[in-house]
Amino acid sequence: MAHEKLTSRQYLILGLIAISAPLGDSCLSRGMTHMPPISLAHPAALIGAVFTPWIALGILLLIGFFVSYLTALSWADLTFVLPATAFGYVFIALLAKFWLHETISMERWAGIIVITLGVGFVARGPAYTEQPACLAKEAPAQEEAPAQEPVRPEAQPR
Repeated sequence: MAHEKLTSRQYLILGLIAISAPLGDSCLSRGMTHMPPISLAHPAALIGAVFTPWIALGILLLIGFFVSYLTALSWADLTFVLPATAFGYVFIALLAKFWLHETISMERWAGIIVITLGVGFVARGPAYTEQPACLAKEAPAQEEAPAQEPVRPEAQPR
């Protein structure tokens, strides 16, 4: 099934991916700045960090990202979904600069611009790769064939 044009719902899913990941990562960063350094040698501190408000919110947003990401991958190729959601890099840079008050070098801004330009090239292509007609005809026949379990050597009669 080819997807020449994306529906408004599909654009919404891509937007959720591009927004929820940067927001989730920013919440995690904000929460962790108020925590002492955490070591795997002290797992109780790590578990305690999960229940702090900013970190918990970040985890929920990243779960939302993951659900949206899986949804997008169900109707589009990875080579379309990942670059199409890379606008999140611009959003994360803006969040880091203005919300977390991080310094962003000119080199990083240049990298973000290059990524954004690359996304423009990818977004112009199809979201889903069409299968050649010969493969499309073979696929249903393979699904209809009953699966045979291999016979283990110890189960064969002697």
